[in-house]
Amino acid sequence: MRRFSAEYLERTREGMWADGREALADLDLPNRRRVLDVGCGTGELTAVLAAEAPADATVVGTDADPDLLTVARKATECPVVGGDATRLPFPDDAVDLVVCQALLINLPDPAAAVREFARVSSERVAAIEPNNAEVTVDSTVEAEPRLEREARAAYLEGVETDVALGDRVEACFEDAGLTDRTTRRYVHEKRTEPSYAEHELEAAARKASGAGLADHDAELRRVLSDDAYDDLRRRWRAMGRDVVAGMQAGDYERVEHVPFDVTVGRVDD
Repeated sequence: MRRFSAEYLERTREGMWADGREALADLDLPNRRRVLDVGCGTGELTAVLAAEAPADATVVGTDADPDLLTVARKATECPVVGGDATRLPFPDDAVDLVVCQALLINLPDPAAAVREFARVSSERVAAIEPNNAEVTVDSTVEAEPRLEREARAAYLEGVETDVALGDRVEACFEDAGLTDRTTRRYVHEKRTEPSYAEHELEAAARKASGAGLADHDAELRRVLSDDAYDDLRRRWRAMGRDVVAGMQAGDYERVEHVPFDVTVGRVDD
């Protein structure tokens, strides 16, 4: 399983559920009583599930990374416990809804995890998974969308799990015997414009230093030669300097669209 730092998750999921909770409609959260968030990370979705479920519902988060669980315990009042997505520490039918967000794309065997979700849920299973192949970027810095596409293409080729799983999650649900399957697409829009928040200024500085590209260094180097990687990094840093300059002038804008597919299925008796 691929692992991420709390800082990386906070950067990539910033504001995701501020205006996108309608995408959770098929989870029927107002009628849930026992909810499990698998791969809860730093607990953002766990807190959203608790807010949307009835006040007397029990919402639990679980993750295999103890460092992320430490952050989650501070971010939500929900209980969080350690656990592997393919060997959950819960009995059969322990909850009536299992949910995960951007988890299956990081597992070597996502179908095995879905089968485990179906084991511990008595009613429904839901997966909120991105299709990273369909991410789009618009920017006032001309080179940025082009370099984003170039880096993303290399990343998709070099990554060892299916990070473009998206709407194909439904096939995993079918294999696990889940019925009444639905898929609802939610496009998370991340917009950068004046006046710039502190985390946006930090993101620009990471571009200019090459640190943002280095987040995916291992995946890129599986595909690119040393010379090609160095060339991409050089052009990436130059683009980052243009972004910083645009921010200093107050005329930089960027919009990123990340499609998430929310797949829900019913556990048969």
